[in-house]
Amino acid sequence: MNIFVFVKRVPDTESKIRIDHKANKIIKDGLNFVLSPYDEYAVEEALRLREAHGGKVTVFSVGADEVNIILKKCLAMGADEAVLLKDDTPETYDGLRTAKIIAKVLKDKFMDYDLLLFGRLSIGADNGQVQTMVAQLLDLPQINVVTKLEIEGNQGTAYREIEGASEKVAFSLPAVLSAQKGLNEPRYETLKGIMMAKRKEIPVLPLEDLGMSAEELAPLMEVVNLESPPPRKAGTVFEGEAEAAAKKLAQFLHEEAKVI
Repeated sequence: MNIFVFVKRVPDTESKIRIDHKANKIIKDGLNFVLSPYDEYAVEEALRLREAHGGKVTVFSVGADEVNIILKKCLAMGADEAVLLKDDTPETYDGLRTAKIIAKVLKDKFMDYDLLLFGRLSIGADNGQVQTMVAQLLDLPQINVVTKLEIEGNQGTAYREIEGASEKVAFSLPAVLSAQKGLNEPRYETLKGIMMAKRKEIPVLPLEDLGMSAEELAPLMEVVNLESPPPRKAGTVFEGEAEAAAKKLAQFLHEEAKVI
């Protein structure tokens, strides 16, 4: 079974995000970057499928040389190979641009695959678009927010989250799936895996080698403004007897919060 996993380098959610308002971009100096958490579920599921069915796990990422750090992490977790699709363009937040790059690579360079795995979204942009666009560009079946996966031969069954329930979907391989929290518990890198990953060369495929035109690579999205969330207001305390406090609370919710 040949499994491809697509991952992204994103700011650590525990880091303090600062914004350059003149350039409308995040200030990267001193910012810690990590493998997007949902992508960890995708990598773990690929490793489990390989352990159950045999085959190979290859991890891809689109980005500059800094992306190698998360590719090394995936190798340390147990992935067989990693490939950097080198793109020095700063973050565009354009999911379609990324999807076109991935689809072009798969059509021209890496055509032998059974399963394409993504995280359900990257916590950097939170768009959750790339996997669906890749599936459309490659004309493949696609299931999102998968919380349980079963593969037998060239057939699969995925369970996905829907509002208030779980949906069971049958599909044929090859297919595109995106991992949701709950699909598995990602493993930690082992010392042996970390040492092997350090020694492993990561092939680099520059975008120039894909033969894509400037028009194809031009982002169709423009970031007009970036703002930090407003500071959280201090809470309001209603003191006194329960009945009187309840009346004050109802009045506050109606007249100030305007939620009732």
